[in-house]
Amino acid sequence: MAMTFHLDVVSAEQQLFSGTVQSIQVSGSEGELGIRPNHAPLLTAIKPGMVRIVKQHGDEEIIYISGGVLEVQPGATTVLADTAIRGNDLDEARALEAKRKAEEHMNSSHGDVDFAVASAELAKAIAKLRVIELTKKAM
Repeated sequence: MAMTFHLDVVSAEQQLFSGTVQSIQVSGSEGELGIRPNHAPLLTAIKPGMVRIVKQHGDEEIIYISGGVLEVQPGATTVLADTAIRGNDLDEARALEAKRKAEEHMNSSHGDVDFAVASAELAKAIAKLRVIELTKKAM
């Protein structure tokens, strides 16, 4: 039997996942992180992207997160997301439209603040589209 640990994925609105998992993958502020049982304690910011969860019996689930914090403790890991949406619940048309608007905003921005906001919005839209693509492949 594979080694496991407890994972909670929560946002300000709701708890999206709570259960036993084999591993998770998440986009940390410094790069991609893979968390497995007995991982060293860790506290880090996470950027817009996904949490790929390999559940206790090998099933996978993908959740989009808009950023937040990852905390790893012995036996338990918590993802505290600003916003979290299950991959199956994302709307591809809305994500494509958000990407288009962000690109348009970036091209017409007239200052560092406008560009930074548009860049952040573009990163979120691209992350949603990636989660949608990965969710479709998993089905």
